[in-house]
Amino acid sequence: MSESQPAALALAPRSLNGLSEIRDFFRENSSPVYFFGPTAFNLLGIDRWVRNFTYVAYFDSWDGGHPRVFSPRHKPYVKFGSSEEINNYLLRDPEVQAFIGARGGRPKVAMVFFDSETERICAELGYEIILPSDALRRRLDSKIVTTLLGNEAGALSVPNVLAEVDSWDTLIRVAADAGLGTDLVVQTAYGDSGKTTFFVASQLDWAAHAGAIVGRQVKVMKRINNRATAVEAVLTRHGTVVGPFMTDLTGYPELTPYRGGWCGNDLFPEALSDVHRVKAIDFVQRLGGRLGQEGYKGFFEVDILVDLDTDEVYLGELNPRISGVSSITNVTAGAYADIPLFLFHLLEYMDVDYTVDVEKINERWRALAAHDIWTQVIMKEPGGSVQRIISAPRTGTYRLSHDGQLNFLRGSHDWHPLSNADECFFLRVYAPGDYIFKGADLGILVSKGRMQTDAGLTDQARRYINGIRSLYVTEPIEQPPAVMPVAYVK
Repeated sequence: MSESQPAALALAPRSLNGLSEIRDFFRENSSPVYFFGPTAFNLLGIDRWVRNFTYVAYFDSWDGGHPRVFSPRHKPYVKFGSSEEINNYLLRDPEVQAFIGARGGRPKVAMVFFDSETERICAELGYEIILPSDALRRRLDSKIVTTLLGNEAGALSVPNVLAEVDSWDTLIRVAADAGLGTDLVVQTAYGDSGKTTFFVASQLDWAAHAGAIVGRQVKVMKRINNRATAVEAVLTRHGTVVGPFMTDLTGYPELTPYRGGWCGNDLFPEALSDVHRVKAIDFVQRLGGRLGQEGYKGFFEVDILVDLDTDEVYLGELNPRISGVSSITNVTAGAYADIPLFLFHLLEYMDVDYTVDVEKINERWRALAAHDIWTQVIMKEPGGSVQRIISAPRTGTYRLSHDGQLNFLRGSHDWHPLSNADECFFLRVYAPGDYIFKGADLGILVSKGRMQTDAGLTDQARRYINGIRSLYVTEPIEQPPAVMPVAYVK
């Protein structure tokens, strides 16, 4: 053996064979991994699986009581315009930098939203962002680009045409030429679907939304009677691992002021039929393969639409990031049988080689989907004036009593210990001293039971929601500060 061979061998990445060795690897992980966000919500519970995993959050939902959550103590009031601004603020914060520096190692940083400024800050600090680049993610985030890539991969969207429309007459002509009819859905390329998806069936509808549509390329779709499901996946070097499917909660006035606005997810065995599930998994894997050709790797979320009249399955939207459904994805039966989906993402950014059988994992997770029931509800303030919060519910576990009252049981670090539908976990966002206003995120409620049926929210869901709201006490303000709702979780 030559003198150079031992050195070469020492530099070779560690190789892991199968899920058992991967679990051991993360239990002994020495690389510091951080999740930055307004709250710790999206990846809450991953610290159970990954040693040296820490949450850096602007809002401390536990008031210092969570051992893996760090939040700077000195935070002047700032009117943030986006989640990216909050993450950039945290990265620049001296307390955060001192905390990370004292722990040593080269930090690996994950977050839901970031931008080119985030990349510059991390480069200056020597932090590694363990996500695809901002430029690539922004390009793929376009609903127009998603449609085109899906078409190329054989994962087709609802019948549509991509066009610029400058008038009602143009819209009708374009739709007629594509055979879409006159009951239409129009989407702009970027933005939350609850705010940039427009239902247009008349000239009056057009007049209400024309300002947001004219002058840009849009996706004009036939309106279908559909069931929407959401799923997360991870594009790995061995293929695309597909998580469990869940339905969306959208537009409930008790939870959001936005018509069509996302306000939670319901995971249950019948979210998709066996036939639809197989086709949907195929769509996600096809799209994952196409994303790989663009240089993408790691976590992404996909919305799948099932036409209830024709039984067709269609590709909906792509969110090329950790998303608002990660919370449920990482606590399902598949996660506990193998590893949480996010750990497959981490593997792509660790200095390690590994071998897994993606097809067997997907088959096993598809079978385990028959046993899972989870729901999360995102509670926004539906309306009203700006108020100051005097008292707010604690983060932790609550239980419904026989008379329907919601009682606090104990402080909890996450929702993993929930065992039945009579208990829920509430993660508070805004604390006493903060402000409540239209569109503000109050918190996230997670339960082991269903909170939605075809008829709408269940009675139990309404008791949970009303119980949490009753614990907020606010006061009016003579001169309220400027406030702006920020997408904290999705």
